[in-house]
Amino acid sequence: MTKKYVFNPENHNGILVDMTADEQAQYDTEAVEAQANKEAEENAKAEKENLKASAKAKLIAGEALTEDEANTIVL
Repeated sequence: MTKKYVFNPENHNGILVDMTADEQAQYDTEAVEAQANKEAEENAKAEKENLKASAKAKLIAGEALTEDEANTIVL
């Protein structure tokens, strides 16, 4: 079981205690959500970089851009 520190006025350094089942479930849920959010951000960043690269290649070649490609270079 995962442990946590509990701080209070009597114990300034904290006391190491086990999490309750509800706290553990919440912790696990938040960990999964955090990982999913991190992956989504990484995927979005990679997709944007790919669009930028595609737009640059098309501009160099003189080809028309898609709307998404144009949006990546227009601020």
